[in-house]
Amino acid sequence: MTTGAGTHSSALMADRSPLSDSALVAAARKGDMKAFERLYRLHSGKVMGLCLRMTRRRDVAEDCVQQTFIRAWRSLAAFEGRSAFGTWLHRIAVNEVLTHQRNHGTRAESDDEAVADAQDTPVESHRDYDAGEVMDVERALATLPPGSRHVVVLQAVYGYSHEEVADMLGIAVGTCKAQLHRGRRLLRERMGLPETADE
Repeated sequence: MTTGAGTHSSALMADRSPLSDSALVAAARKGDMKAFERLYRLHSGKVMGLCLRMTRRRDVAEDCVQQTFIRAWRSLAAFEGRSAFGTWLHRIAVNEVLTHQRNHGTRAESDDEAVADAQDTPVESHRDYDAGEVMDVERALATLPPGSRHVVVLQAVYGYSHEEVADMLGIAVGTCKAQLHRGRRLLRERMGLPETADE
């Protein structure tokens, strides 16, 4: 019986102690499918939330999530660790959403189930929100034009910088800022909130 890096990483997976993304990525690069499955379990919820918010349709979001993890598995060797693994996955997911929209066009209607599902997906937050308030925001977000919605989702919901969002979406930083401003204004209008001093 041979014992190599793959066996060692499988042994690591057998113990229930939490492993960092970098350790799991290192194991997965050596062919350890259990390590990649754990990465999937750790990150698929947030990737799904991102895809739901960007596409507004559960069926499309599910396809994009599947393609994201297929591409991630095939491209693990290209992941250099300069950003967090989750950020790298989000970049792939955004690319999958944009590719799908280019290839299939966008449907105007949103899926109510997708809006509800997006509400339930994890997002980093600094305070607790009322469930009704979150649902109102998710519904308003779903009505935004795609350009503004994508920027608002990536920046206001997921916390990426103007530069990171511009890079992910393949747009200029100035365009990103303009889309964010427009998206926030439309959100306030649709939720019946007063304008702020910067508008």
